[in-house]
Amino acid sequence: MAENETLECITEHERILQEIESTDTACVGPTLRSIYDDQPNAHKRFMEKLDARIRNHDREIEKMCNFHHQGFVDAITELLKVRADAEKLMVQVSDTNRRLQEAGREVTIQTEEVIRCRIQQRNMATTVEKLQLCIPVLEMYSKLKEQLESKRYYAALKTMEQLEKVYIPRVSQYRFCQIMAENLPKLREEIKEISMSDLKDFLESIRKHSDKVGETAMRQAQQHRTFNSAVAKQVSMGHYTKPVYSLNGRTQTHNGLVMDDDTGDEEDADEEILTAQDLVDFSPVYRCLHIYTVLGDRETFENYYRKQRKKQARLVLQPQANMHETVEGYRRYFNQIVGFFVVEDHILHATRGLVTRAFTDELWNMALSKIIAVLRTHSSYCDDPDLVLELKNLIVIFADTLQGYGFPVNRLFDLLFEVRDQYNETLLKKWALVFREIFELDNYSPIPVETEEEYKLVISRFPFHDPEIEKQDFPKKLPMSQSVPQIYSQVKEFIYASLKFSESLHRSSTEIDDMLRKSTNLLLTRTLSSCLQNLIKKPHIGLTELVQIIINTTHLEQACRYLEEFITNITNVSPETVHTTRLYGLSTFKDARHAAEGEIYTKLNQKIDEFIQLADYEWSMAESDGRASGYLMDLINFLRSTFQVFTHLPGKVAQTACMSACKHLSTSMMQMLLDTELKQISMGAIQQFNLDVIQCELFASSEPVPGFQGDTLQLAFIDLRQLLDLFMVWDWSTYLADYGQPTSKYLRVNPATALALLEKMKDTNKKNNIFSQFRKNDRDKQKLIETVVKQLRSLVNGMSS
Repeated sequence: MAENETLECITEHERILQEIESTDTACVGPTLRSIYDDQPNAHKRFMEKLDARIRNHDREIEKMCNFHHQGFVDAITELLKVRADAEKLMVQVSDTNRRLQEAGREVTIQTEEVIRCRIQQRNMATTVEKLQLCIPVLEMYSKLKEQLESKRYYAALKTMEQLEKVYIPRVSQYRFCQIMAENLPKLREEIKEISMSDLKDFLESIRKHSDKVGETAMRQAQQHRTFNSAVAKQVSMGHYTKPVYSLNGRTQTHNGLVMDDDTGDEEDADEEILTAQDLVDFSPVYRCLHIYTVLGDRETFENYYRKQRKKQARLVLQPQANMHETVEGYRRYFNQIVGFFVVEDHILHATRGLVTRAFTDELWNMALSKIIAVLRTHSSYCDDPDLVLELKNLIVIFADTLQGYGFPVNRLFDLLFEVRDQYNETLLKKWALVFREIFELDNYSPIPVETEEEYKLVISRFPFHDPEIEKQDFPKKLPMSQSVPQIYSQVKEFIYASLKFSESLHRSSTEIDDMLRKSTNLLLTRTLSSCLQNLIKKPHIGLTELVQIIINTTHLEQACRYLEEFITNITNVSPETVHTTRLYGLSTFKDARHAAEGEIYTKLNQKIDEFIQLADYEWSMAESDGRASGYLMDLINFLRSTFQVFTHLPGKVAQTACMSACKHLSTSMMQMLLDTELKQISMGAIQQFNLDVIQCELFASSEPVPGFQGDTLQLAFIDLRQLLDLFMVWDWSTYLADYGQPTSKYLRVNPATALALLEKMKDTNKKNNIFSQFRKNDRDKQKLIETVVKQLRSLVNGMSS
């Protein structure tokens, strides 16, 4: 039976598999469901049968692929070979097409060229035939144009006559000949106008080229002034009068002397030297002057020329709005002016009467006033000392150049003194920034010196000599901070910068020395002093920094005499010379030092106030703690460490600071007791306060700063001591009996002070001893306090009356 069921199951599974293989996917569902409807575990056997069928199909697929694979590969290989041959064929076809197109293009071009040449040959033959008749006329008219363009007006008139009588009648049928005949009369009338037009062109040309003319003239003047040994030799021999602008490749002078350009440096020999005639053609003005002279109208020409040149002068003298921003703006301005007057000087000497010396002098005086006004205005806008210095050099070269042409320039040198003041102001502003930066970067601590080389480097920048420090071994410290040699070096740099302006001003050594000393005094008394005062007032500058500032100013004050020697060595003017200005550095550094000392006192008192604000007394305590308050011990420790820093200060400064601090501390503690907001004070609080005052007295007696005689410093707390002793001992009978006597034990106790403190204690006794009225001792003490209060009030009233 089991075997029959198995065969039936196998047969059923074969049927289902055949049905699945031959049926659409949509109808597979019912077939598969029938598997699960049969006997149990039938689906497992079906799955095994299905897997076997799948493996069978996979084997068949593999056999089929193996059978057809080689044929597929061979087909692909053949196809690749065909593709390569197809590509080669495409390349050959494209190349053949390209060569065919190129060959055809050349044939086409040659065909078009042949056609064009045939047309040209025909046109040329016709044109030659007509031109043989017209060329003589055109040649004569062209000759006329050339003569007019070359300003050959007489020859142009002869040519016009030949055209009218001989050439134009031969070809009169042409339109251009008729136009020529109509233009000839007009050309005669225009010759005079053309000469005037040439003059206008000349004026325009010199206006455009005056910048270059002036640049060359100023460069030559500078070479004459500084480098040209040949000119210097002529000056020493007395043969040199004044230079004129370079003409015809050589420099001429009005007395006939000539200096060849070949005498310049070899470097300049290769550079092309532009002459006046290279830049400006003067022939138009000569021709126009001759034509107007021949026509009897010379005066009209002269008036027109002078009028136009005056207009050009006003244009040249008008500066650009931003001229003060760069040195190139000033250079262009000066070049144009120099170029203008160089041209006028040449016209003055090359023509006879076109311009006169009186006319050029009038132009120069007008220009000089305008130049001075312009320079005075624009230099005031400049805040760069280097630019002002370059402006000064340009003014000097400008003045020397025009002075060489005979123009008076004294007013320009007077202007330089005003520019010098402006230069000094810009220098002071620049050095103010330098000083501020030095002070900001300084660490305000003595300069550490590790080796001999470092020590020599410092003293090479700053004149410091201290035998005691020199004997010390390395490493060691110099008393001043890093800013001192930097400030000293910058002052010397300022002197050098100020000296640069004095060069080439044609001033004596005494005047230069006086200018240097005055400008240095301004630097010290105004700029450096202001920087020091601002530095001292800055909130981040502490006591240590102020102490170092005082030390620094002391050394800078001592170095002032070396600055005097430095200026003397530069100018070679003895300091014993009459009217020699002295440097005011001593007063500057003394004022700064006094300001720093005052700031030390102020900051020290402020620091004491900060500690006092930390005080936290229990004013109603029954008994004291038996030790001083913490805030006061911290304050005393702070004062001890601070006064140790003061060891490098002058003794009087340290003593004054110490006495000021003790007095301020005593006053602050007294104000603490008498504060109106404090209503009640117990005897225990008085005892605690007394312990704090004892610590203050011990601090004063320990001589925190040497130099005090006896108990001088302790006297700062005498008012507090006598007041506290009076309350601690409760010695009112002695106080009242001896009041007003010089030998009184409580001479420094004011009745008003004692009364105010006693009333605070009186209120405390009333509050804390509500039931003390039942005890006889407390009643007696209360009566005593009331009696003392009455007597103190009577003393206070007696003092006020």
